[in-house]
Amino acid sequence: MKYSNPVIKGFYPDPSVCKVEDTYYLVCSSFQYFPGVPLFESKDLVNWTQIGHCLTRESQVRLSGVNSSGGVFAPTIRHQDGRFYMTTTNDTTRQNFYVWTDDIYGEWSEPVYVDQGGIDPDLYFENGRAFFMSNGLDDDGVGGVIQCELNIETGTKLSPSRSIWQGTGGRYLESPHMYKIDGRYYLMAAEGGTEYGHMVIYARSESLHGPFESYASNPVLTNRNLGGYELQGVGHGDLVQDGEGNWWMLHLGFRQIGRWLTYHHLGREVFLTPVTFGEDGWFTAGHDGITLTGFNTDRIPDTTLQRVKKSETFENTDWNLDWCYLRHPSAANYRLAHGKATLTGTEVTLDTPASPTFIGIRQKDFDATISCEVSLTGTGEAGLTLYMDENHHYDLAIRRDATGIRAITRLNVGDIKSVEHQTALPGDSVKLLIRSGHERYHFFAVIDGVEFPLGTAQTRYLSSEVAGGFTGVLIGLYAVGRDSQAEFTVFECAYI
Repeated sequence: MKYSNPVIKGFYPDPSVCKVEDTYYLVCSSFQYFPGVPLFESKDLVNWTQIGHCLTRESQVRLSGVNSSGGVFAPTIRHQDGRFYMTTTNDTTRQNFYVWTDDIYGEWSEPVYVDQGGIDPDLYFENGRAFFMSNGLDDDGVGGVIQCELNIETGTKLSPSRSIWQGTGGRYLESPHMYKIDGRYYLMAAEGGTEYGHMVIYARSESLHGPFESYASNPVLTNRNLGGYELQGVGHGDLVQDGEGNWWMLHLGFRQIGRWLTYHHLGREVFLTPVTFGEDGWFTAGHDGITLTGFNTDRIPDTTLQRVKKSETFENTDWNLDWCYLRHPSAANYRLAHGKATLTGTEVTLDTPASPTFIGIRQKDFDATISCEVSLTGTGEAGLTLYMDENHHYDLAIRRDATGIRAITRLNVGDIKSVEHQTALPGDSVKLLIRSGHERYHFFAVIDGVEFPLGTAQTRYLSSEVAGGFTGVLIGLYAVGRDSQAEFTVFECAYI
């Protein structure tokens, strides 16, 4: 079978995976968005279905006042004795914690906090004992991957935190994961920063606590030297073994907007790469240590069909799964029904690191046509936004003030916020249309079937290279204005 990467498209970074019986479960980072930590399942590793989130209650995670790309960092999912555990970091509060559930389709527990610093935590279980790892400083101030033993019921440390591996010397050691394979302990991590220098590294030991011997050909997986290639930023992986004994790595990467255009705005996505163990017990990954946009493999049956969703609508998406809010929303401002969303505006705008009236879905491919019927009552503004963060977003909206009602395009790039184009509307409703390409967005208001151009904007100004941070573009519905109410119908994002 030949499968295509990424296997989960759009802003779903820092994947972690575990297998229980014949099903794989995967979680991703969510940062300032709520609900937190998207949760997926799969039977074949190439087709993933979102089944929930791990953090669905305000009591589980603090997001108020969190800046973009703050909040919930890289999670790990593990299963032990019939129970699922998800451990993560709230980087804004500098707290590591985990939640658990006995029902993967149900609610998760309140957080259990761990008195160990660092980020990107991992849980490892052996012989009834639980061990917690993160990357940071140990109790003696030594940096690296740090480890302690935990009481898994309470989160209490049963041993000091100790640095067990310092990586290979690359910057930003992160994403530690521990495995026991054929009697040896393998410690996998990432270095280079989650950008163009990203890479996966590993070491092994005869003991859980080290010392660890680094793989001689590290990095085991990276696309860092492939200038001019569209797939970059490969790193932050997690290993899993399939039912036939084959090993795989789920990891992040990103797609540049073009072969020689070093910008990415869809976010870091989930990629699947084959892993092969040699007779000496060391493993290799990918095609000569790089990840491809597709792999031809006999590890997956030819009867497996990789499904691609080409159109997302209000009818074929789930408000509770596919869509998300900025930080903790005020539920009274949202009425979400089959085929329709009614949003009540507030004075909080998209330019504020707070919780405006906003609900968004991730953009999953470069080429798309995005449209929605929008009506507005009251004074204010409502429409579609292509949202990277509070300082970088493009808005196509209806705006009503004392001078009348208009369709506008506003470009927000850093400190520059400008209404570039506008056209008067004959009524209080309009179809808004965005045509998306690799390099540009094109904006239109459709009145009585006629498209009125409202300008274009370069995608690069919503990229991580310009905006910074760790997220990707969301297609958002929003409303602003204390006495405004907006109704959204006939939404579609059709990928080409």
